[in-house]
Amino acid sequence: MPKVTEEYIINKKKKIIDAAYELCLEKTVCTVTMQDIINRTGLSQGGIYRFYRDIDEIFGDMLADMRKRVTIKEELDEILAMEDTLSGSEIIDRVFDMLANNMEKELLYTQKIDFEMSMLSINAPERVDKILAGAKGISNKEYLLKRTSECISKKIAKGDFEPRIDGMELMAYISAAYTGIQSTCIIQTCYSKQPVAEIFHPKMRFRILAKSVKYFLGINE
Repeated sequence: MPKVTEEYIINKKKKIIDAAYELCLEKTVCTVTMQDIINRTGLSQGGIYRFYRDIDEIFGDMLADMRKRVTIKEELDEILAMEDTLSGSEIIDRVFDMLANNMEKELLYTQKIDFEMSMLSINAPERVDKILAGAKGISNKEYLLKRTSECISKKIAKGDFEPRIDGMELMAYISAAYTGIQSTCIIQTCYSKQPVAEIFHPKMRFRILAKSVKYFLGINE
């Protein structure tokens, strides 16, 4: 029997997670089955179970791959690196414009899958816990909250911001608002048969969020 190389295993796993990703775009995440993936890859049942014990392990690697391919980390770091040369208002505008552009570009792709994973967590939280445990790396939203919290704390310490609410409350607000924007935009874009009104576009929603964040940070414009 020929020796199975590491490259062979990597290529087979990539074929499997690519098939899972394609299927999650075509169907809802919760309706994708192991048989769907077997049919899409052309692998035998025994062949696919050689690499993955179940579909949740596949989804874990799929999410890890998505986090590598579609990331806001470098762009966010570039913006926050200018915190000493840009005003607080300019930093906020650039961060939320970047988030809007990223969401608009990925709305029918990774954003859709993220949203459907969050819906799956309501009905099958133990499944999503297992999937996330296998998804190495940090999500865009987690990185956003971590880095913006650090930046805001620095500016508060320097007296650049005079916040109207506690920092943890602000981060909770941004997190909830981000999820709300994602959910609303995806529902209107992916599942509604009606034309998408401008109010449901990410750019409009994130501009509104930027204004409210500035208010909570004591920035008057």
